[in-house]
Amino acid sequence: MASMDPLRPRYSRGQRTLHWLIFACVLLAYAFINIKDWLPRDARAQMLEAHFAAGLAVLLLIWPRLMLRLRRGAPAITPALPRHLHVPGQITHALLYAFLIVQPLLGLAAVELGGHAVNLPFGLAIPLLIRPDHLALARSIKEIHVDLGYIFYWVIGMHIAAALWHHAFRGDDTLKRMV
Repeated sequence: MASMDPLRPRYSRGQRTLHWLIFACVLLAYAFINIKDWLPRDARAQMLEAHFAAGLAVLLLIWPRLMLRLRRGAPAITPALPRHLHVPGQITHALLYAFLIVQPLLGLAAVELGGHAVNLPFGLAIPLLIRPDHLALARSIKEIHVDLGYIFYWVIGMHIAAALWHHAFRGDDTLKRMV
C-alpha cells in the first residue's frame, strides 16, 4: 500500500482510529438490531445485548473523539473547498456527532425507564441509573430512538456519499485525510 504524502494534512492517528472504531460499532449496532427478528426467540436477547454493547461503545468512544476534534481541529482539504460547500459539511458533521451522543442515551433511557437493567454480553449489566416504571415514557423514547435510527441511515449515507464524491468527482483529499 502506498504511503500518504507527508506534506498533505491528515487527521491524527487517534482521530482516525476513533473514527473507524465508532464506524464499526455503529455498523454492529445496526446489524445486531436488524438481524434480531430473523433469529429464533431464544437468540434474540443475545442480539439485543450485543446491540446495547455496541451502542454503549459508541457513547464511550465519542467523548475522546470530540476532545481530539476540539483540540486538533480538522486538517485543511486540498484543493480548498469553495465557500458554499463548507456549510453542508458542517451540518452533516454536527448531525453525526449529535446522533452518536443522543442515540445511545435514548436507548439507555428507554430500557431503564422500562424498569430493566441494560444487559450486556458475558453476563454484565449496567444497574438501573434512572427511576424505573415509566412505561409510557419508555415506549415514547424507544419510538424516538427507532425513528432517529432510520433517519440516521440517511445521514450516514450522505456522509459516505459525500466522502466518495469528494474522492471520485472533485478529486480532493477529503477521504484520504481519514485513511
